[in-house]
Amino acid sequence: MQNNVLILDFGSQYTQLIARRVRELNIYCEIHPYNKLPDNLSDFKAVILSGSPFSVRGEDAPHPDLSEIRGKKPLLAVCYGAQYLAHFSGGEVAPSNTREYGRANLSFIKDGEGFFEGISLGSQVWMSHSDTIKSLPTGAVLLASTGDVENAAYKIENEETYAIQFHPEVYHSTDGKQLLDNFLIGIAKIQPDWTPNSFVDTTVAELKEKLGKDKVVLGLSGGVDSTVAAVLLHKAIGSNLHCIFVNNGLLRKNEFTSVLQQYEGMGLNVKGVDASARFLEALAGESDPEGKRKIIGRVFIEVFDDEANQIEDAKWLAQGTIYPDVIESVSVNGGPSATIKSHHNVGGLPDFMKLKVVEPLKMLFKDEVRRVGGSMGIDPELLGRHPFPGPGLAIRILGDITSEKVSILQEVDAIFINGLKENGLYNKVWQAGAILLPVQSVGVMGDERTYEKCVALRAVESTDGMTADWVNLPYEFLQKTSNEIINKVKGVNRVVYDISSKPPATIEWE
Repeated sequence: MQNNVLILDFGSQYTQLIARRVRELNIYCEIHPYNKLPDNLSDFKAVILSGSPFSVRGEDAPHPDLSEIRGKKPLLAVCYGAQYLAHFSGGEVAPSNTREYGRANLSFIKDGEGFFEGISLGSQVWMSHSDTIKSLPTGAVLLASTGDVENAAYKIENEETYAIQFHPEVYHSTDGKQLLDNFLIGIAKIQPDWTPNSFVDTTVAELKEKLGKDKVVLGLSGGVDSTVAAVLLHKAIGSNLHCIFVNNGLLRKNEFTSVLQQYEGMGLNVKGVDASARFLEALAGESDPEGKRKIIGRVFIEVFDDEANQIEDAKWLAQGTIYPDVIESVSVNGGPSATIKSHHNVGGLPDFMKLKVVEPLKMLFKDEVRRVGGSMGIDPELLGRHPFPGPGLAIRILGDITSEKVSILQEVDAIFINGLKENGLYNKVWQAGAILLPVQSVGVMGDERTYEKCVALRAVESTDGMTADWVNLPYEFLQKTSNEIINKVKGVNRVVYDISSKPPATIEWE
């Protein structure tokens, strides 16, 4: 039996956080929709049921088949999961008098086989539910209460089945990580052996077996994901990896040249392809964000098809897809979570391409990709580089794309990013960039009236891109940057700073 954890998603906004917390314990886990259980259940040693925006009393309530899980594997039911077990196993779930949301403290604890080991009375937990468990399911023993929620945790006797009404995965549950440790390592006896080094060893072995002596084409972007993917593949197949760096005309200032130079000396076989005119021509007149993403994805594939056809017997297209891309694009493998936006490197290839897709990082979060890269000796400066969207500046130019707009935004972006580096702020920010708005405003430069463009600066702090907070950059820095942009970039007379977090906003504006 593998040391893997299966997380069944019922559509909770916190499901990805459960995965993050489990991974932090050096335990591998996967998220699957509640209605699409994996065929290989034997590969999973424990199961976690997520929360959900649904009510177990509703006609549309998620109703999973747990016959091969409950009583056969250690099971932890969180929030909706806890209510589900109660409602369908002899207990009672009813609307609470008041919506139970926010911080609470444990007022009663009865330890059950070490489930609450190291967690004291008064420990803060996070509640987020409108229903409450009025009575426990058949065979259940109460393990914990809060001041407002009597049945905050319980265990099913003669089973390794535990249920909690609160969310251990969120930051506000102060001992949440300890509780997950107690359940997964203490009760389920899972070995915390999933480390960057073990991931590299396992992935390289899998790639060797999967790819054999086939040739692989990989699109390099200069970013962390594609670079780590390239080094992993290079370890597996060596010279059979052919890397291509495409200039789509939407890169940062001078990035095409600098990125090619960056890979010199890394031993990778890299070819630069300037297709900027092709992309800009295809984007002409398109203003819709999803339309722009789809055009860029299509042309990207066309360019790769052209290049792949020049590589004799190329069989695979490698991509640096990571877990948040998959989650946001396909709603956790077609599950109940909301789809946020499409990602240009997610979803396979059109029929006309003869290449199959290989995605060695598709189950990793961004910070995990960086740790894997570090374990392979990749330059820390490269690994510390901010994420940059695949569609590039196209989704930072609101409205249609023109070469003039791209040029303006490249200049603004360069001033902002270079300023962050020069002032020791770059490494304190997870992602930063500038957005060209479809807005013109009146200004005064010298004694003349101007009517020019407005740009927004954006800087966020995050761990994996699933959530993000805006960074409180020093006023002096923002003032200096604004002045430099307005004085040096012709066509811009106003600079604003974006102070919205994700959620409710996204990191990018489109």
